[in-house]
Amino acid sequence: MSALTFHWFLPTTGDSRHIVGGGHGSTPGTAGGDRPASIEYLGQIARTAEQLGFVGALTPTGAWCEDAWVTTAMLTQVTERLKFLVAFRPGQIVPTLSAQMAATYQRQSHGRLLLNVVTGGESAEQRAYGDFLDKDQRYARTGEFLDIVRRLWAGETVDHHGEHLRVEAARLNRLPEPAPQIYFGGSSPAAGAVAARYTDVYLTWGEPPQQVKQKIDWVRSLAAAQGRDVRFGIRLHTISRDTSAQAWAEAERLLKAMDPERIKAVQQGLATSESEGQRRMRELHNSGDTSSLEIYPNLWAGVGLVRGGAGTALVGSHTEVADLIEEYHRLGIEEFVLSGVPHLEEAYWFGEGVLPVLEKRGLWQHPAGPRTVEAGIVPFAAR
Repeated sequence: MSALTFHWFLPTTGDSRHIVGGGHGSTPGTAGGDRPASIEYLGQIARTAEQLGFVGALTPTGAWCEDAWVTTAMLTQVTERLKFLVAFRPGQIVPTLSAQMAATYQRQSHGRLLLNVVTGGESAEQRAYGDFLDKDQRYARTGEFLDIVRRLWAGETVDHHGEHLRVEAARLNRLPEPAPQIYFGGSSPAAGAVAARYTDVYLTWGEPPQQVKQKIDWVRSLAAAQGRDVRFGIRLHTISRDTSAQAWAEAERLLKAMDPERIKAVQQGLATSESEGQRRMRELHNSGDTSSLEIYPNLWAGVGLVRGGAGTALVGSHTEVADLIEEYHRLGIEEFVLSGVPHLEEAYWFGEGVLPVLEKRGLWQHPAGPRTVEAGIVPFAAR
């Protein structure tokens, strides 16, 4: 099996020792944490992820968090090799400017930009940004957008007169080197069509393995019909400890801190989501039922009770978490985009606990070579 790639997450809505709201479909003003999303704190997380061997860090998009382009551009100055998986929505920026921004980012960061293209699953939020297309129209526009951007990155002069986008004699003065990899997710038929034609990495939220396999088979067949190969990644949270009992005790602590009224309110809001992926997430915990949250061995759906978007976590001993990661890998998953609560401490638990297990199995290696503790940085677990 090929080596795995791991990315971490930057909590640009704030961080806490409890699960912070936000995520897909969240209402502005309802998210936040005890630790503000300052450059100083996010820089701590980014440097930790880089030291531990994460290749990149996902930064979300939405009205509930800080802007991903601006924030990560600042963070390139306090890191050396960490890449930034910048989430953005095509409806909020024109394709030629997006292509130019990405090219500039690549030059100034020395090639550390990855792009997570988010079509937008909530019409109400899209309208707040001046976008009044419906869901299927937004996916159609995303396809046009990616067609234009990819052609610009290839050095073409682009004329495009589509249903939703129009450019004439568009070109870039300087091309990105390399062109950023495109990450993309979506569970609807409209999403699958876009993924098959334009995506480098198809991302799924953390469903049980059999459901993930169905998605992989679906997208792989669509891509093959276009004469393309697509890589696959998965978005999950993680709670890894020295023993299984310790990990599940931490999951229970997080669950006990959730106010039942908050769970009810969040679930009522998410029930109105237009996102097929969000519907599938809610089904995993029966729309707020807390009685049976281990939906597959070492896969816990508790996060999705109070957070939109990715709602499941790997929970267990370092070996158990590594086992489930390996199970997903056997299905075809190559990249894992992970997060934890709080993001600084949980990065150490995973990086010092799970990654060495995978390294011994020949499934992972530090991107900088043999792992060393950088001078002046003391691992959290050793404090």
